[in-house]
Amino acid sequence: MLFSYGFRPFFLVAAVCAVFTLGVLLAGLFLGMWPPGTLTLTRWHGHEMLFGFVGAAIAGFLLTAAPTWTGSRPVSGAPLAALTALWLAGRIVMTPWLHLQDSPWILVEATFFPALGVAVGASLVRHRNYRNFVFPFLLAVLTVADCLFLAVHLGWLDPLPFDPLRLAADVPVALIAVVGGRIVPVFTRNALLRAGIQCDIVPSPRLDRAALLAVAAMIGLDVLCQDTPLAGGASAVAATLLGFRLWRWQGHRTLRMPIVWILHAGYAWLVVGLALKSLWLVGHVTVALNWLHALTAGAFGTMILAVMTRVALGHTGRELKVASSITVAYVLVIAGAMLRVLASAAMPSLYLATLVVASALWSGAFTIFVVVYLPILLGPRADAQSVGGIS
Repeated sequence: MLFSYGFRPFFLVAAVCAVFTLGVLLAGLFLGMWPPGTLTLTRWHGHEMLFGFVGAAIAGFLLTAAPTWTGSRPVSGAPLAALTALWLAGRIVMTPWLHLQDSPWILVEATFFPALGVAVGASLVRHRNYRNFVFPFLLAVLTVADCLFLAVHLGWLDPLPFDPLRLAADVPVALIAVVGGRIVPVFTRNALLRAGIQCDIVPSPRLDRAALLAVAAMIGLDVLCQDTPLAGGASAVAATLLGFRLWRWQGHRTLRMPIVWILHAGYAWLVVGLALKSLWLVGHVTVALNWLHALTAGAFGTMILAVMTRVALGHTGRELKVASSITVAYVLVIAGAMLRVLASAAMPSLYLATLVVASALWSGAFTIFVVVYLPILLGPRADAQSVGGIS
């Protein structure tokens, strides 16, 4: 069952990776458990959260969504097992204690996203699904960012004028902007109508296009003039337009529906993160110091947990209603991100204490996911007929 559908192995390893990576970070900070002569602890942490945790979640989503988009059979069995093994091999060679980071073996890490791009892109090309060609393109951007990061680390390239990890972080921003714009209003409308609540979420193609163009411009400026007021201004425009999109989706009417409001919360973190980024780059406002964690821990963590909990239920034939423990996980991931973003900036003297508590809350959310969803991800489909599709 594990390799019958892409969401099963990749959602599981994504959650485990989230908990493991944070645990290693804390061990390295407090116990000094970090071998010399390797990537610094913070660079390793950033790489693994983006290319390990977020990368696995992206893989699980795309391998599940592509068959829905094209009406084709999902990647399963041996090919899916091979993709999972390739992701795991990347995590192994990046492990500092094995001392493979300065050897050619580290290039194994750069093979996962091209392989995923082929697996996803093949069916899109075969079925001429032009609308979703943006996803193989974003996987290509991740591949470039990973290769640049590794090349600089190995000394094959001089340090670049931009940070490849920041380019990699921009890809999930774009994914949330695109995918969230598709699924959040649709799932909200459907849930409200099922509850007998009149709902009128009117599409606004012009606003949607403007918001996505603003995100694309922001990513371009992050490469050309990273950490400048101009990049901050682009982030402000993107945050404003994405905020208007979110306001139109009537999330306030879903407060009794955890599986829906968490999607709005994830998208709201995207708006907040970009707004804080603009405040920091333009005015160095202290409260915005940790804007990057508003995007990573906040937007990425919350939206990934939201999508994983929903997709795993829908694609195993279960009712789209989360257990109370998962609602607790939703609260924990939001609280952990809030503490990480705000407390350490407002109370720098308590930085380490707030880091520990924030990490415990955030990783606790994904620990709950593993405990609750392990039987779902490993077990057969339920008898229910409804399937939670992905637009």
